[in-house]
Amino acid sequence: MRHLRAPFRIIRAHLRAYLVMNAIVYGLFFVGMGAALAFPELNAARLASQQEDGTADLVVSLLSDVWLFSLTILAVNVLTVAVLTILLPSMVVPFLGIAAFAYRAFTFGVTLAPVDGVTARILIPHSLTILIEFQAYALVMLAAHLLGRAWLRPGTVGARDHRQGYVRGLRQVGWLSLPALVLFVVGAVYEAFEIVYLVPPLVAG
Repeated sequence: MRHLRAPFRIIRAHLRAYLVMNAIVYGLFFVGMGAALAFPELNAARLASQQEDGTADLVVSLLSDVWLFSLTILAVNVLTVAVLTILLPSMVVPFLGIAAFAYRAFTFGVTLAPVDGVTARILIPHSLTILIEFQAYALVMLAAHLLGRAWLRPGTVGARDHRQGYVRGLRQVGWLSLPALVLFVVGAVYEAFEIVYLVPPLVAG
């Protein structure tokens, strides 16, 4: 029960910061969407970039195995985005990962903007993926925020110096990573099934 209560106790204690992280994630996502709707060439450039870097080909190659697809999505979300983009930079420079993901949230919005009828239909089932995975990212961003806060102001976590504050901040990162990981798993499984089974009829229609 402690493993269930501790993360939610941290979230309740820092509810304002958690809401700010949600505002950053969803706000910049919708700003990116709006920018792509106003300037469709932004969306076209993002899609072309995914073709060139092999992202689109990788997705197509995984469509025949929904569980491998789920695992790949999970690995990308956890390792590439949560760890390499948000947490690791914030362990070197306080709050740096929050700014890095803010840019990613904007580019996600540009990529997924409903610039045509097909994309608009795809967003119907994909909106649940966005909701689940962005909640996970908001938790990781909250963890990065609390790490930086404890590191720079150790007294806020009852630490005597910056080193101890950093260690206690890492402990909060660990607790918040638990519900984030659960959301990442749920989001990866749903996203894979959504893309394999729900999206094709919408594209064909």
